[in-house]
Amino acid sequence: MMYDKSCEEEGIGLSNEEMKTEIGQERNEAERQERIVKQVARELSLALKQIRTTISLLDEGNTIPFIARYRKEMTGELDENQLREIEDRVLYLRNLEDRKVEVIRIIDEQGKLTEELQAAITSAVKLQEVEDLYRPYRQKRKTRASVAKERGLEPLSIWIWGQPKQGDALKEAESYVNAELGVETPESAIQGAMDILAENIADDAAIRQWVRRYTLDHGMLTSEAKDTEQESVYENYYSYRELAKKMPPHRILAINRGEREGILKVGLEVAPDSIYTYVAGQVIKGSSVVEDLLRSVIEDAYKRLIAPSIEREVRAEMTEKGEQQAISIFAGNLRSLLLQAPIKGRRVLGVDPAYRTGCKLAVVDDTGKLLEVAVTYPTPPNNKKREAAETFKQLIAKYDIELIVIGNGTASRETEQFVAEVIADIGDSSLAYLIVNEAGASVYSASKLAQEEFPDLDVAERSAASIARRVQDPLAELVKIEPKAIGVGQYQHDVSQKHLDESLKDVVESAVNHVGVDVNTASSALLSYVAGINATIAKNIVKYREENGKFSNRRQLQKVPRLGAKTYEQSIGFIRIPGGENPLDRTPIHPESYAVVDRLLAELGISAHDLGSKAATEALNVSNIEQLAAKLEVGVPTLRDILDSLQRPGRDPRDELPLPVFRKDVLKIEDLAPGMELQGTVRNVIDFGAFVDIGIKSDGLVHISQLRSGFVKHPMDVVSVGDNVTVWVLNVDLKKGRVGLTMKPPADAQA
Repeated sequence: MMYDKSCEEEGIGLSNEEMKTEIGQERNEAERQERIVKQVARELSLALKQIRTTISLLDEGNTIPFIARYRKEMTGELDENQLREIEDRVLYLRNLEDRKVEVIRIIDEQGKLTEELQAAITSAVKLQEVEDLYRPYRQKRKTRASVAKERGLEPLSIWIWGQPKQGDALKEAESYVNAELGVETPESAIQGAMDILAENIADDAAIRQWVRRYTLDHGMLTSEAKDTEQESVYENYYSYRELAKKMPPHRILAINRGEREGILKVGLEVAPDSIYTYVAGQVIKGSSVVEDLLRSVIEDAYKRLIAPSIEREVRAEMTEKGEQQAISIFAGNLRSLLLQAPIKGRRVLGVDPAYRTGCKLAVVDDTGKLLEVAVTYPTPPNNKKREAAETFKQLIAKYDIELIVIGNGTASRETEQFVAEVIADIGDSSLAYLIVNEAGASVYSASKLAQEEFPDLDVAERSAASIARRVQDPLAELVKIEPKAIGVGQYQHDVSQKHLDESLKDVVESAVNHVGVDVNTASSALLSYVAGINATIAKNIVKYREENGKFSNRRQLQKVPRLGAKTYEQSIGFIRIPGGENPLDRTPIHPESYAVVDRLLAELGISAHDLGSKAATEALNVSNIEQLAAKLEVGVPTLRDILDSLQRPGRDPRDELPLPVFRKDVLKIEDLAPGMELQGTVRNVIDFGAFVDIGIKSDGLVHISQLRSGFVKHPMDVVSVGDNVTVWVLNVDLKKGRVGLTMKPPADAQA
């Protein structure tokens, strides 16, 4: 508690000693906070003010989507990615500061804390640095060095460490021989002293740091097969060597998996001579009678104590690098998938293909409402194509179906062949089909949410409905599925699941708030990703809507149980009410800015009900935003966003994206030939290229070298999941069912 004179007068004030302690704690906290601010500013090349403001906003409970959209003036227009970087680094550095305090306390209690050591710990910027400094003072299990100390050999180790110019080590060691303590000979006494010195060297923070960096820079990661006769997907790594620091992330994770599955034996090789030379330079002060002993100590310290732990640390650092990249790729692909253009205004027939159990069908109207389900058996082993075709034709005619959507799972291509034949037989030029990624559909179908949505359907029928809805509104449907089950990553099962879950949740939250949510149609799953809204409040919103009818204005959200002032502030700008009482409620404009909008519209001579008209759009095309912002007493970034929102009220940002490629006929791998031009859809982007659906059973691969002419740092710089691309066939492997593609036009490829 802070010092208060009134408390002192009542006899309950703080003592001088307590006041000094509290003031000291506050000063330490302020210093700690400033260290964090400066460190993050240096790392991210941002202004100190931006970091301080962002930390303050986050500590006040503001969400990142809210800060990025509605607090631009305060942060200097930092985007979501920058804000998340700040949040992550601040969390890491705060945990680091807590660890520093703990380490200093423990060392101080041992009576071994010096000013130099405390300063070194305080200035450390990585957890590994702190742990290296703490290592000599850590409580250890029984070691050769600790046994030697128990036998009274520490003074001998100090004598050797002093590097005397004269004397004889064996004669010096004779006085330490003690059979009762287990020191039988002078040689065993010297060995014990050497064990003590080896551990001291291995615990030296500066030496460990140098050896770790040298190992990472010069170490060769090696892998070999435990059984060279065994066939596996890891055959490329049966006899493999690569400089550790140059290994791409996907290769690190592939080798790790092979090791974990017991197929590969993996190691890290480092030529030790340079390490011995460096350590000797730190330890040996010149010629002495114990120089050879010290060189033996250095070799033992490295081989027995330093190398094994440094190898673990370096490999852990490499794995972390691989995991970060894998999670980043998954996140990028997921965002692209979530933000694919919705196919609006069409009645859709969804097909969940299968062999023995038949293809489940689900018809949904243009709003996603389920109209009818059925099952047909056009694929082996039943092959009831005639009956299946009749069912398809009846449903297509009954509901005026314009699009058939087929999941890309088991029996997908056989079902596609059948659907193409049905479309050709009908002869309707407006009817087409589409293959969609059905990853996660089975997860959704068995979920509690799916049971609540479709209580009368079985699991496969729910899956067919989900597949149909995926094209109508990919975002609204995919948020019902655990993000990592959507399957647009690489090695997602080999990374930290906690970090993966956190990253993917951030992606979904970002995508949902980028698009905005119609509160009168959104599911609780979709609402739960709106900034500030949790699963409980999302369910309360849906329940309130069901009991009281549609929301007619944003203010009504304040009546929803547990939706308090802070939640309302954070979420309301991302909630839309199309056709509501206030035209502004269908825009991303936050209610806190409605007064500014009123002044703006009055200044421009238009009404909120004119929004969307040609005259209003022209009036809102302001040339001098800075001057108008000053007049309206509002920040330029906020005014810019307001003008953009008013010019295109109710706009869905996904509408500007291209629709997927619709197909009417099927293509077989046997039909392909090098040089053939095709249209395809990017299904997955990974470190070494992109997989493209060109309408055959397996997606074709565009290697990173074939994405465009010139250097490509990463495939994501060129393509994203959902992109429609023109490709040319490079090669066809009929035996393995693989197709190599290029996105370089033939003229460029020849050049």
